[in-house]
Amino acid sequence: MKKIVYILSMLALILIVSCTNENDLIDVSSVNAPGNISALTTVTQDNTGKVTFLPRGEGVTRYEIFYGDGTTTPGYVSPGGTVDHIYKEGVYDAKIVGTTIDGKRTEVIQKVVVAFRAPEKLVVTIENDLQVSKKVTVKATADFALFYDVYFGEAGKPDPISANNGESVSYIYDQPGVYKIRVVSKSAAIQTTEYSVDFTVTVVNKPFTSAPTPPNRQATDVISLYGSKYTNVAGTNFFPDWGQAGQGSSWTEFDLNGDKMLNYINLSYQGIALADGTTIDVSGMEYIHMDVWTADLAKIETSLISKTNGEKPVVKDLVANQWTSIDIPISAFTSQGLTVADIFQLKFVGTPWAKGSVFIDNIYFYKAPTQTIQMPIDFEASITYAWSGFGASDFGAIPASVVNNPDKTGANVSNKVVKIDKPSGAQVWAGASLNLDSTVDFTKGTKVKVTVWSPKVGAKILFKMEDSTSPKDGNGNPTIFVEVEATTTVANAWQVLTFDLTTFGAFSTSNKYDRVILFPDFGVNGTGTTYYFDDIKQSN
Repeated sequence: MKKIVYILSMLALILIVSCTNENDLIDVSSVNAPGNISALTTVTQDNTGKVTFLPRGEGVTRYEIFYGDGTTTPGYVSPGGTVDHIYKEGVYDAKIVGTTIDGKRTEVIQKVVVAFRAPEKLVVTIENDLQVSKKVTVKATADFALFYDVYFGEAGKPDPISANNGESVSYIYDQPGVYKIRVVSKSAAIQTTEYSVDFTVTVVNKPFTSAPTPPNRQATDVISLYGSKYTNVAGTNFFPDWGQAGQGSSWTEFDLNGDKMLNYINLSYQGIALADGTTIDVSGMEYIHMDVWTADLAKIETSLISKTNGEKPVVKDLVANQWTSIDIPISAFTSQGLTVADIFQLKFVGTPWAKGSVFIDNIYFYKAPTQTIQMPIDFEASITYAWSGFGASDFGAIPASVVNNPDKTGANVSNKVVKIDKPSGAQVWAGASLNLDSTVDFTKGTKVKVTVWSPKVGAKILFKMEDSTSPKDGNGNPTIFVEVEATTTVANAWQVLTFDLTTFGAFSTSNKYDRVILFPDFGVNGTGTTYYFDDIKQSN
């Protein structure tokens, strides 16, 4: 009967597809093979050996269950359906096969233990999730067991969740607290084996990832109070004595694998005070930004405090267990009558009052840039090109800066160039980097031309671009990058070198490269020489 139902279902599918407008047809050849194939196997506790298979997977239109006991005809199951099979006592290797609409197949072998004796040596582990609040994971293992049921003990939710013996099952509670969790391990025997415990469900109270990395900005376009991206206003006090301790509030600077952030605990209200006699004029800025992480606060109120006319608040919602990036227009404060030319304090207020904690990073004021550093780069604009040298003999910085063109002849008669010194003893990989204000647009070309002045013939110049926000390797360097070499053919004169980015295997135009790096005389220790660079631009 099940075969007939399946055949009828396929005929119906064929009719549906055949009646579809040809312009709406799906290219089934592009369908991926099924993934994450498994089956929940349960057995009745009546010594009959009746096992029920609930197959699971992704992209599956039909399952086949080969029982592993010599039965020649498999069980056919539609997604969401089940099939039963009677086993004798023993251990079997069942094969679960998932098939896509175009016939792609994925199969897995899964052991089926059928024992007519109660489970023994039951071992249960129950853990709070470290990253998701109120999420509890249970794992139960027992000899002779096939599966187990977990009753999580939350009122109004009496039904258990089942899992295969030795596999894990997770559940998210509505509220933290103490719950009686009961695990019932089952075999094919009438008798079951149980374990129960009063378990405390908790909330996650700290982030496990850093806040989003702020974009590159010109120094004139940002006023930073806290964070590692920009230069901060000096002398700021992030926990002035405004009586918060009497409200049960406290603070610490939380260190997440070297990334520091403010942590306000049981936040009632919290002040931030600039150094004595220090005010900042943010009337030329457009927004105040901060990144906030919380497990238990619903809202945060932010006030700017003027030295001459008081304070005004703006309230923003927070999302639990993730970073919330907040950008408040300065106009939200000035529209309330606040003067923002002499800000000397900020204040945060938590909702609910003194009942939750927050982590705050990247507090800064900013405006849209008037000029940006982006490709092409010629160093002629009246902005700061903040080159950062690295790789000195002591692993510190090497000199790198924009200077007047010392040799306005030949291939380069421009006024400004970047000078990179490679002092004696500098590392073979010494160089200098420049952050861009926007990512590279490769519709303008996947080759990069750089005008170079070298003191010698045969110097290797390594050109590199990085995605500064990509995950870091063991040395702290971004893992998404492209690098290409070219060699100088003239000495003491300008020449244009071409770097074809497509020759680097991991290069992709979809990557968000936002940093340029130049390595003069790459692979050779420094000898006290100077190199000049100009006109970094794309071409086809």
